[in-house]
Amino acid sequence: GTAEEPEPVYIEKELEIEDYQILQNKLYAIGKKGNRSVVTVTGVTSNMDWFDSAYESENQASGLIIANNGQELLILTEKKVITNAEAIEITFINDEIAPGVLKKYDGNTGIAIISVALADISEETLGKIDVAVLGNSLAITQGTVVIAIGSPLGVTYSILCGTITSSSNTVSVWDSSYTIFTTDIMGSTKGSGVLVNLNGEVVGLVMQGYSSEGDQNTLTALSISQLKGIIGDLSNGRAIPYLGVKVSTVTDEIARDFGLPKGVYIKSVETDIPSPAMDVGLQEADVIIAMDGEEVLTVEEYTKRLQALEPEQQLKLTVMRQNGNEYIELEFNATVGVLQ
Repeated sequence: GTAEEPEPVYIEKELEIEDYQILQNKLYAIGKKGNRSVVTVTGVTSNMDWFDSAYESENQASGLIIANNGQELLILTEKKVITNAEAIEITFINDEIAPGVLKKYDGNTGIAIISVALADISEETLGKIDVAVLGNSLAITQGTVVIAIGSPLGVTYSILCGTITSSSNTVSVWDSSYTIFTTDIMGSTKGSGVLVNLNGEVVGLVMQGYSSEGDQNTLTALSISQLKGIIGDLSNGRAIPYLGVKVSTVTDEIARDFGLPKGVYIKSVETDIPSPAMDVGLQEADVIIAMDGEEVLTVEEYTKRLQALEPEQQLKLTVMRQNGNEYIELEFNATVGVLQ
């Protein structure tokens, strides 16, 4: 007969202070490896004071190496750093500096992609850097342990450990909404960088501009999974299509409680600057029910359909608008734009 499996032996072991330090060291090792993908992006202007502290510099933020296509490195960063810059400089982990070129940016989320020619980077530096892995942030829940790298405190290559305190909040931007991760990690209002999971994969893009006023002192990040489409488009030099509406999904419950048609509810229309939505006469409280004749029921569907279009393309929107006690169906032909 077959030999019986021996019973497992369990030994109770009390954790010691040293064990805590060992765990900390392991967490920091993940952060140190992640920092190989981090760079400092400087938007150079003629009036820069090079003796400014990094904490005070509006012209610096961390960037993340997201691709090497054989000709250039592609770096993900925030557009605000390079606004009005006369030149862009990329500083790598070994302090080598190379010139960067703006490839494309999204005026909506504030994300920019910078390219650096491989010819401008030494072999030594290429051996010390890594391309970051963008992970699955849809699995992130309250209590998930994360590590902040980049410049969460305003100083590049800091490593901060903590946990996700909320993964259920969303923020509306024009034509989309994104999941916001809040953390218990102390940060700076000028903090930038990314959150990585325990596998060292990027799960959040630190963007303090999206934190609520009360959360300015803890790090806030956008869920990376929802940004992958935009990051891919910008990396390929493609402009991000724009209509200029803030939207939310009319769920079954909302439709029942408020007597609204099912579809995508327009919370507001961009009117401070001309937008395609404003140009054709879309209004707050309209409900979009179809795009080019195809039914849309959620913000995700709306965003996906819009992002599949090209700027200057025509888009037929079918909208329900309240007229007295009833809703009437209207059609609008909008020209897709780009938000500068």
